[in-house]
Amino acid sequence: MNATADQAMRLSGTCLCGAVTLKVALEQQSVGACHCQMCRTWGGGPLLALESVSQLTLEGEEAVTFYSSSDWAERAFCRHCGTHLFYRLKNGEHTSVPVGLIDSGEAWRFDLQIFIDEKPHWYHFGNDTRNLTGQELFEEFSKDT
Repeated sequence: MNATADQAMRLSGTCLCGAVTLKVALEQQSVGACHCQMCRTWGGGPLLALESVSQLTLEGEEAVTFYSSSDWAERAFCRHCGTHLFYRLKNGEHTSVPVGLIDSGEAWRFDLQIFIDEKPHWYHFGNDTRNLTGQELFEEFSKDT
């Protein structure tokens, strides 16, 4: 599903304790997996996230804590229950939201894996996806600027 801003899919979800509500607008029903070491450390496995977030609104912002995980990105979580809320580039050009946070049975399409060069050898997803190394991903972002 490719959508204009008016046709964007709009969904919401809450953290485990209900202190934070996220409302997102999505351009596509695409899910990506990030295999980088930081995402695997953050969540105990690959981050399965919505990569086409065009708008994110937070309610309960006072319960949100930000962690600057690199020079270019930060991660947000609920300070009460620890739920992972989103990952975003500090320049504001990209936000990823964990799909499980807002999933209510939508017809998601798993079509992208990033940092495939950091994926451990002991697991493998069988889906036919676009696979990018970390270097290829950074090259794609640098083309857009």
